[in-house]
Amino acid sequence: MVASEAAPYAKTGGLSDVLSSLPRALTALGHRVAVLLPRYLETQKFSMRRIWDHLPLQVGPHRFDASVLQSSDDDTFLFLDIPELYGRLGLYSNAGIDFPDNAIRFAALARGALEVARRIFLPDIFHCHDWQAGLVPVYQRQAAGDPTFLRIPTVHTIHNLGYQGLFPASVLAQIGVDPAFFNPSGFEFYGQVNYLKAGLVFSDWLTTVSRHYAEEIQTPEFGFALDGLLRDRAPVLTGILNGVDYDQWDPATDSLIPSEYSAGALSGKAECKAALLREFNLPAEANVPLLGIVSRFTSQKGCDLIAEALPDLFADEKCCFVALGSGEAEYESLFRDLALRFPDRVGVRIGYDDGLAHRIEAGADIFLMPSRYEPCGLNQIYSLRYGTVPVVRATGGLDDTIDEETGYKFALYSADAFIAAIRRAFIRYGNPREWQAMMRIGMARDFSWDRSAREYDKLYWRLLNP
Repeated sequence: MVASEAAPYAKTGGLSDVLSSLPRALTALGHRVAVLLPRYLETQKFSMRRIWDHLPLQVGPHRFDASVLQSSDDDTFLFLDIPELYGRLGLYSNAGIDFPDNAIRFAALARGALEVARRIFLPDIFHCHDWQAGLVPVYQRQAAGDPTFLRIPTVHTIHNLGYQGLFPASVLAQIGVDPAFFNPSGFEFYGQVNYLKAGLVFSDWLTTVSRHYAEEIQTPEFGFALDGLLRDRAPVLTGILNGVDYDQWDPATDSLIPSEYSAGALSGKAECKAALLREFNLPAEANVPLLGIVSRFTSQKGCDLIAEALPDLFADEKCCFVALGSGEAEYESLFRDLALRFPDRVGVRIGYDDGLAHRIEAGADIFLMPSRYEPCGLNQIYSLRYGTVPVVRATGGLDDTIDEETGYKFALYSADAFIAAIRRAFIRYGNPREWQAMMRIGMARDFSWDRSAREYDKLYWRLLNP
């Protein structure tokens, strides 16, 4: 597998959780898995052993003297060490500004993947993730005369089509890709180089992270101008729902929450709610519904709907709201303003805190995910296990994982539709017996990685035995 992040080594979003859990689930099925990541500055705090020095990488006119390290804790994870490319603060950007050499940084990752395959770990399958690994099948085709890479199929997983790795055409000379690939049938995209499109065009099979999202990305509304290509490649496109790691996300064993609880013993959830209200300095009102989010603050996540809906909701309903996240400055300001306007109703923390994320899942009554689009989503699945009823927009993986027995959905992207769904939840919340019945149904749902890994297992064998 080739990817740009994996928890706990480097994390900005759900991609890292997938790369943390899926390899482990595949290993349990009998596969040998290696995951190649960049060795960012922030990964250097983890214990690693150096397994290869002076790995020559030629990327266009650039020659790098790379090294490969292996995690001391989990030998699945390999790290491509090129200090001049990765030894800086941030994975893709710093202070909100993308690194100007990202095209070279992730071209080097793709080239490094082929060199690791040649010298350290020869795979049966290349499994590439998102735009950062999109050039792997391109470089593989350029190396067609090398018997190392004969008959190694490539799978490319789309985690979020909204991020494509777009660069000016001038980078072609910098990344050492044959200009013959730069055309509308290749990875040219309205005059730009598109790394994700490279993966979509040249990989043998495509997957994405939920069944519904696989359908949505073939439409103009959700296709980000790649919907035509994806319709053409529909015969080799599969939606495989992400799983979750219940070793990390289960209130019965979670050491990061104030009080453990389970479907058969729910009293600990009330203690978690009381502690969360204290943590955010909100009134300790046990019977008032507490809404929560843990999210990137972006337009994709429906932050504008939350900011529009909450004042109207507060005018008519007695409830509180807590939020943890960071992202676009506009939305960070919106949430800060809500906390200032409603200090006895709203608590906000800007940033990411893994412990607080767990405490919000455990302490909130209702979890909000009004996304414009959502390839899979993990927090709504965590919420089910924590007995925190989700209110979600019916899109992508949210639509695949939440039903009328476990949560509330709305279709139209509007504040009114969102508020109406929350109010439906409030009605049931007012009946403790019905509410606890819904909680318990959600807590019993199983979205473990074992199911998802078995689908990948079938796909791999299908590619190896056409």
